[in-house]
Amino acid sequence: MKRVVVTGMGALTPLGNDAKTFGENIVAGKSGAGEITRFDTTLFKTKFACEVKGFTPEKYLDRNEIKRSDLFTQYAIYVAAEALADSGLDISKMDPFDIGVIWGSGQGGMDTFEKEVKAYAAGNFVPRFSPFFVPRLITNMASGMISLKFGLMGINYTAVSACATSNTAIMDAFNYIRLGKAKAFVTGGSESPVTEASIGGFSSMKAMSTRNDNPEAASRPFDTDRDGFVMGEGAGALILEEYEHARKRGAKIYAEVVGAAMTADAYHMTATHPEGLGAARGMEFALAEAGINAGDVDYLNTHATSTPVGDISEINAVMKVFGKDTSRLSISATKSMTGHLLGAAGAIEGIVCINAINQGIVPPTINTENIDPEIPNSLNIVTKESISKPVSVAMSNTFGFGGHNSIVVFKKV
Repeated sequence: MKRVVVTGMGALTPLGNDAKTFGENIVAGKSGAGEITRFDTTLFKTKFACEVKGFTPEKYLDRNEIKRSDLFTQYAIYVAAEALADSGLDISKMDPFDIGVIWGSGQGGMDTFEKEVKAYAAGNFVPRFSPFFVPRLITNMASGMISLKFGLMGINYTAVSACATSNTAIMDAFNYIRLGKAKAFVTGGSESPVTEASIGGFSSMKAMSTRNDNPEAASRPFDTDRDGFVMGEGAGALILEEYEHARKRGAKIYAEVVGAAMTADAYHMTATHPEGLGAARGMEFALAEAGINAGDVDYLNTHATSTPVGDISEINAVMKVFGKDTSRLSISATKSMTGHLLGAAGAIEGIVCINAINQGIVPPTINTENIDPEIPNSLNIVTKESISKPVSVAMSNTFGFGGHNSIVVFKKV
């Protein structure tokens, strides 16, 4: 099997519109939450989210690309452009069939769907949909538009596994390179779910926080007073590259992808397994593939969304895997700062893991003031402020509705 490394990163998040700014604000423990600006929230129970601020698609997209694409696709192209530039790949000197795109989005063009259907309903039922309605809506269009933009003709598709989506896409890119099917991939995920339908739908499930009086403190994973997740939006991109190809061209290498796995809970439509059985086995599979013992993991970026049941379910899974040896393990939940980016979550949390490896800094879980007594004291959950420590191995957990579990392991090269 060939080795796979990360040579480029791009980010568009509630905490910054590039990977560098995002990383700095994560380490600083800032919150990206605030009142929703996209629509009137008067009738909504939840009135806040972690929105992207000051997005300027013109930086990487031309006028026609903006007109023809949904916001989630614009986000995808934006971060792909940053990641490719960061990687230093000279696409003009490569066989275009050697570079692919495996992207992820849980909801796709929700914004387009909502706006078009509302316009149709208000138009006396005259079927005057935009000719761009379907291309803007369909979830695979992000990967398609990235390939069109940069002339990438290799393997191209979109993965969908709800909130596990980005890690699924990263895992697939990792495996294709290992098998010699490509030299490099643009991979990651994007999501633009701050819409009336999305906020309203999740709110009706009672999955979202209603801490409207203090949005910045609303996402509080593992805290006794957590009351649901905070919606986030944005995108993250990684350039995965075959190690020898990267080495020969003198590329900077951020980290190596050494293991990845998926499992299913087979338990409930939306709830995670209370004992974390599927999640635990997924972590074990990923570590086994990486050839790494649980006791050698330095940092775990948890899925932890700040829901009462989900956080404990993940802790139960973590204890099954790491319970015998947690001396080196530091844990944090960066959704406390970014909110939950759904299908894009794994991509930006992968960047957090890679930064921890390169900087020797573990970011905090903010807003967590009183750790749930169900969480064992043996677990080192980093709260309030970042800590400095050597990080050689980092793991990223993502779990999604439908019982999807997707885990990726990164290692210092």
